Amino acid sequence: MDADQVAYCKVDSAEKIEPVEALSKKRLFLYLFLIVILACMLSGCSRANYNWGWFEILPTTERGANNLRFLLSGVWLTLALSLIAIFFSVVIGLFVALPGLSSRSGLRWFNRTYVELFRSIPVLVLILWVYYGLPVVLGISMNPFMAGVVALAISDSAFEAEIFRAGIQSIGRNQTEAADSLGLSYIQKMRLIILPQAIRRILPPLGNQFVYMLKMSSLVSIIGLQELTRKANELSVTVYRPLEIYTVLVLEYLFLILIVSWMVRRLEDRLGAYQRPA
Repeated sequence: MDADQVAYCKVDSAEKIEPVEALSKKRLFLYLFLIVILACMLSGCSRANYNWGWFEILPTTERGANNLRFLLSGVWLTLALSLIAIFFSVVIGLFVALPGLSSRSGLRWFNRTYVELFRSIPVLVLILWVYYGLPVVLGISMNPFMAGVVALAISDSAFEAEIFRAGIQSIGRNQTEAADSLGLSYIQKMRLIILPQAIRRILPPLGNQFVYMLKMSSLVSIIGLQELTRKANELSVTVYRPLEIYTVLVLEYLFLILIVSWMVRRLEDRLGAYQRPA
């Protein structure tokens, strides 16, 4: 093996090791940050002479184990609500984004009106209106889960539409011209040429929107959905230990979001979202 081959191997190894080292540093900083926050909380409560009541959620006691099971029982509704809402918001966002790329002013007006309207309404207000307003205005009654899905999907679809529009516009015009030269229809051009490339580019913001959806799902607790936040609210009223209960709630959301972020990054690597240009 000559000197050039040795140098190439060193460079190639460095490129493979660099992301792992960067990831390890990020995890280290995250762990240190969490330790500092926890230490500040404990020191603040000790100065205030706060008597901790961790026995209410200790898994080693029967009462604590029951309380923990009660808190964790809301995980599945939180995940189901977020997954269904993000699915419909992506579908709606795509169909709202396409008129914004049209040459017809009427279609572009529809896109702009939809995006500006639902992007301006607070999520909590939209949840309340869908749950309490639709039965009066349209005679459509929904349970808390369906109302949460509808409100979250409509609210997030405005942001998804802008993400799709930017991703599609980032594809070079030569790709569209090549598809036209092959005689592809508009649907074939989007399905086979444009969207596969655009999705790779917009995958990071789509992942961010799913994280956002997970956090916004906590707002549906206001209409009675028994998800994580609602369970924590009910238990804190029962045992009168809000700090301990809401600390567990913070850790639950943190754990879920870290897992989702990790899965999104793995998917990005799988699809080559961050591939270096040759």
